[in-house]
Amino acid sequence: MTTEPHAPRAATTPAPQRPLVSVAGQDTDSAITSLAGMYAGKAWYSRPVDESFWYRYVGVGDDQLSIRRSQMHGYLRGDVAVEGEVVVQWLERGRARVDVGRDEVRMQPGVPTMFPVERRFEMEYEDWDQRLVHVDRSLLLDVASERWLVDGTLSFDRAAPQDPAAVARWRTAVSGAVHTLREDGQASLAWHEARRDVARALLALYPLEADLLGADSGDPAHRRLRGAVEYIHEHVHEPLTVADIARAAGLSVRGTQDAFQRTLDTTPMAYVRDVRLSRAHEELQSLDPRSSSVAEVARRWGFAHMGRFSSTYATRFGEYPRQTLRQ
Repeated sequence: MTTEPHAPRAATTPAPQRPLVSVAGQDTDSAITSLAGMYAGKAWYSRPVDESFWYRYVGVGDDQLSIRRSQMHGYLRGDVAVEGEVVVQWLERGRARVDVGRDEVRMQPGVPTMFPVERRFEMEYEDWDQRLVHVDRSLLLDVASERWLVDGTLSFDRAAPQDPAAVARWRTAVSGAVHTLREDGQASLAWHEARRDVARALLALYPLEADLLGADSGDPAHRRLRGAVEYIHEHVHEPLTVADIARAAGLSVRGTQDAFQRTLDTTPMAYVRDVRLSRAHEELQSLDPRSSSVAEVARRWGFAHMGRFSSTYATRFGEYPRQTLRQ
């Protein structure tokens, strides 16, 4: 009895990747309509720079990580708010200013620039070719927990000098992610790991303003401290006591106090107040000053004494709460 040889199995290839977004046009009205919605723009203005106006915008990836290209032969200015993501972008050519009138950055070709995180800002671009990388907030926090004591917030020093090695690592991670997406597809383990590699590269480019995990981060006491911190961030809008935090972390009250003092150089309730202050800051950045007040926000986060709240806020953020609300 003879058997026929098996036919060679065809190599499987991922389905072609559809763009996450793709728009193009040749008039300013459609540019504003197409682009402003992606960045919660409210007051955008666009005009030609000569007789020929055009724009293109395309992105690939998924809701955790997307890599995009934005081009325009024209001028664009307006306000931007990126929520739930961190965006790093750079110019291939053109002129651009980010965070105009505040912590303004005049962009240079090839130099990565992070958008302000979780607040509205002004931008201005002219005749440009731009790359953008959108990283989901939850992905960044998950990757950050590998090295930092994550407390649910994302704060970066965007003005810190960039290490050339970190910039090179960033470019390698982004180009590698694009290649992986093209070759292996969104459902692959390779793409899962490529997304995390981009997040790690971002955190090397802009280190998180948080406490690094120590060498003993795997011991039970450190894990319980992390549980206490996570509990505070999940329940900070509720009345909290040291006993509540200790119970959630599986520590005694004394053990909780010692853990916070030894690792974070603070007390549990001082940490709670600091988190509430950060939440008030985030809220004041996002509210409309015509229909909101500093007093309402302060009370909502447990600050009943306005003078003390304003003084503590100014020390922490370098401006008074009324200034944040009006910007």
